[in-house]
Parts: sequence; C-alpha cells; structure tokens
Amino acid sequence: MIDGLITSMATPTAPAATPAAVPPAQAERSALELSTGAATVGAMILRSGREDGVALRYKVAGAWQEISYPELVRVARDIAKGLIALGINAGDRVSILAETRPEWTLADAGSFCAGTVVAPIYQTNSPEECEYVLRHSEARVVFCEDAAQLAKIAEIRAHCPALEHVVAFAGEGAGSISLDELIDRGREIAERRVDERVAAVAPDDMASLVYTSGTTGPPKACILTHRNFTEAVHTLEERLDLTQMRSSMEFFLFLPLAHVFARITQMFTLDLHGALIYWQRDPTRLLDDIREARPTFFPSVPRVWEKIYTAATSGVAKQPALKRTIFTWGLGVGRRTRELERAGRTPDRFLQMQHRVADRLVLSKVRDLFGGRLELAVTAAAPIADEVVQFFDACGILLVEAWGMTETCAAGAINTEREMKIGTVGRPVSTLEMRIAPDGELLARGPNIFAGYFKDEEATREALPDGWLATGDLASIDDDGFITITGRKKDIIITSSGKNITAANIENALRQTRWISEAVAFGDRRPYLVALLTLDSDEAPKLAEQLGIPYDAATFASDARVRAELQGAVDAVNQRFARIEQIKRFAILDRELSQDDGELTPTLKVKRAIVYDKFAGTFNSLYEG
Repeated sequence: MIDGLITSMATPTAPAATPAAVPPAQAERSALELSTGAATVGAMILRSGREDGVALRYKVAGAWQEISYPELVRVARDIAKGLIALGINAGDRVSILAETRPEWTLADAGSFCAGTVVAPIYQTNSPEECEYVLRHSEARVVFCEDAAQLAKIAEIRAHCPALEHVVAFAGEGAGSISLDELIDRGREIAERRVDERVAAVAPDDMASLVYTSGTTGPPKACILTHRNFTEAVHTLEERLDLTQMRSSMEFFLFLPLAHVFARITQMFTLDLHGALIYWQRDPTRLLDDIREARPTFFPSVPRVWEKIYTAATSGVAKQPALKRTIFTWGLGVGRRTRELERAGRTPDRFLQMQHRVADRLVLSKVRDLFGGRLELAVTAAAPIADEVVQFFDACGILLVEAWGMTETCAAGAINTEREMKIGTVGRPVSTLEMRIAPDGELLARGPNIFAGYFKDEEATREALPDGWLATGDLASIDDDGFITITGRKKDIIITSSGKNITAANIENALRQTRWISEAVAFGDRRPYLVALLTLDSDEAPKLAEQLGIPYDAATFASDARVRAELQGAVDAVNQRFARIEQIKRFAILDRELSQDDGELTPTLKVKRAIVYDKFAGTFNSLYEG
C-alpha cells in the first residue's frame, strides 16, 4: 500500500534537519512567472522537481522520514499517469477524502499534473455530506484515506452516478483499488502525456472546487482557477517576505487540507522549496508533535492558540508566588521590548539587560513549546483576542492575524513584522483592492477573487454584484490602511428594542475565560442577550480540583459550584460591555460543541443556526420566569 511506497523511497532523518536552500535565481524566476500569471498549479509542481531538498517530512513507526522534491514530482507524475490510464480526462473532477497526511499532498499534486479539477472533502464529513460533494461536483474519482472513509463511500456510492473509481491510501473496500495499483496501471503511459496535460491547462481554467465550511446551509462550491492560486501564492510570499525564510522554511501542517487556508500554505511551501511537516493525527499530542518537529512556520486557527495560551498561563497560576511574580515581570519586559522594536526604537541598556534575564527565565520557555525555531505564526479563519496575540508577541513569537476567505483563495489581509497593528487583520495584500460599503460590509476585488459558485448563478450574482466581492464581514479601515473586522452581517443580533449587537465581541471575551471553551450568544427579537456556554474539557478537571468536587463529566456542568464560578466569569466580562451587550442569563452545556455533531466547522467556527435550532429549548428557557 501507500505506506510501503512512501517508506521505500524515503530516508530516515533527524527532526531538526534543514532542507536545502533555493538558489536566488530560482526563487526570482518563480516569483516572475507567478506575478505574470504565466504559471498553473501543475507547472508549479513540475518546476519544483528541478531542485533538490526536503519536500515532505513525516513519521512512520516512530521514525522521521522524508521525501525529496525530485521524489515528490516523480510520484505526482506516476499518479497522473494512473489517472490517465483510468480514462480520466482533463477537467474531470477528482475528490480527496482524508486527514492531512503526505498522501493527500501527493494525490493533490498528481491530480493537478493530470489536468483534473480537485474537489476536496473534509475528513469529518458524514456519508450524506460526502455524497453531496461527489454528486454536485460530478467527481469521477475519489481518493480515500482508510477503511473508515471507504465505508462512507460504500454507503453512498450508488447515489453518485458519476463516480467510477475509488482509490485507497490504506485499507481495502469493495470496488476500490490501492494507490499502488493506480500507479501500476499508469506504467505504460508515456511521460510526455503528463507534460501535455499540464501544458494544455490555461491560467483561467478551473483548478479546484472548494466547498465552503459555512456556518449556515449546504456548502457552496467556490470555483478557484489556476490564476487565483498562483496570484494568491505570489502575493502571500511577497507580503510575508517568505523568501527570506527559505533556507530553513519548515511548515507544520495539521489543518485540514480540504480548507483553502491549509491548501495555499502547502502551495507556497512547494513553490519556495520549503518542507511540509505533517502531524501524527492525534489531537492530544499536537503540542508534542510541534515541539519535536521544530518548525519555522506554524499556521493555525484561533482556538488552537487560545488553548496553548490558556495552558501556559493556567500552569503558572498554580506556581508559588515568586514564580508567578517572575513570570508576570518577564512578560512585561518582553512586551515593552517588542513595543519599542516595532516602533523602530532601540531599548536602552537597562531594558536590554532585563530582557536577557527575562528571556532566560520566562520567554524562551514559551518559545520552547514550539521547538525554539518558530519564526512566523499565522492565525486566521476567526477572531482572536488581543491578549493572546500580545502574550506570544511578548515571548518573541511573531503571531500575525490574517483575514481571507475561500472566495479570496485565502489571501486577503495580513499583519507582518514590519507592519503590524494588534487588533486588526493587517493591510490588504498587493493583489486586492478593498473598501467599505455604505452598510459597513467589506468589499474586495482582484485577481485572486474566485470565479463564482459552481452550478449556482444566483449565489454568484449575490456575491459579485458589480465585480466586487461582497465578503459578508463588517469592517472598518483606518487611515493607515489596517482593517478591523467587527462581525458578520448574518450574525448581527437585533433585540426587541431595535438595537444591533455584534455577538462575536462578547463571545470572544467569554472564550478567554480559562474554563469556557465556547460561548454562543442569543437574543434576536428578544429583550436581552443570553448565552450557551461549554466547559473546556482539558480545564474542567482542574476546576473540579480547585472547587474540591469529584470530577464527573456527565454531571459536572450542572453542579451549583461550577455555575457560581462561571457566573463570576460572566459578570467580570460583562463589565467590559454596554448594558445592552451584556449576557443576562446563561446555560452550561454538559459537553463541548463538536464537528461530529455538526455544530462546528472544520476550522472550529460555530454553526450558529444549527446550535440555535438544536438547543432552542435551552435558549427559550432562559427567558422564562
């Protein structure tokens, strides 16, 4: 199977190994080709094989393995030939249903080299959701990770008339073939067939159908062209000055590759000859994996950063008074130093001396959580609290907030080390024009804006009424061009008194409370706001210990002492908001919201309409009596 294929061509390596640098001439040629729109994704992949260096790094049986760029391109070509041998034509749709893993990247690359259109499916999707994507995209091939994903396809395959072939990375299923078998079928296909397929693709041809992980309704299929991808790749390389990192560029990749944020990260890594490091798919070991892998770049979503922040700060709270004092002092020194440096000023000698001590005692300990080599971290897909960004910034970790959508091919606005305002999502990337509509909605246009929604002309007209993308986000742009997202148009709560309230503001504040993992405000056409709160499963046992309560997950949320603790947290947060924006009553759910139950998107955003509907009785009860 594929594990054997990859293992046979990979070589063991130490986790701290550094990929070879891309010669400046190669990087300049790449940037020029992308900026002129002459490249396609398939051409970019084939071009990457011209240089040596580590492309993929992952673990097999506890040992680090790696795949070089020439090896990656060889396998991509073999997969492309296998697809051609199956009779798959240029422009046909191919789906991938798998966790983030090396085979995902290889299947993606091979599909592009065959001239096909990739329509990814989230690995958490139910059989019915998989059926929707396969039917809607008319996919002829689906790559599946293992027996569990094969079982989903077997359940719905009869309802997918276009689906002809199922290819398994691992495991077996009725009517499926292994990736090794796919490659074997392509042995007689000439190499020039792959080159011809790639050469025949034009920049404005469809490259991928990316199904939005929206919080309401069925997903829409965004048509992303090769130009969309290459322009997004180029503008992010330019905005983040990534070529300056290329001698040690190692990206820790764990976000779902079905999401455009992870996908575009994968693409610019390959374009700049960085190394993609894959996690071991165990959420409880995520931080251990990062520390061992020692990446230089880590993109993630706010919930992950919030949990790391909570773990770091809550651990200190249990330390003796002296250690707590040193920790607080060290953060203060780090914050003052970073503020001066960002303003272009050099700290005085006394502060420099303090910083050396603070770094040794406090700040370096936080950086060591990520392996000590992290140069850049990005948070996107949802709002993040300023104090979380400030904490990591004080510790010497550049955590920049960004904004983008599937419809902008992930590239939208982003902070950088040289141009950063905490609390904003930065300035627009160079390829986008952005402005604010009269009703406060953020509008954007440029070459990385999607080509419309597949099979949905009405939705396309609504999203692109006059050539400007209506993002659905409410925002402001300051005099320096920095963008602040203030909420989603569809998430505005209008109370019975006619007041418009952005629910996200107080929800974000409540999530910064150590014990609360999620907060969902409610109050449309009601006199005041209420909320559904969930307890952080990692922190709840610690709260039980603090309160002297035996921990029982089934009954803990209903304990009066737990409610009293959360009431204090809600009261403290309420003080930061106007009365109309405050939470008057709340309920505590006896479990966390989850993707499996359809309540969270793969990027951990709340599907508000589903939560409102599922817990309607709970919300309504908060207005009784």
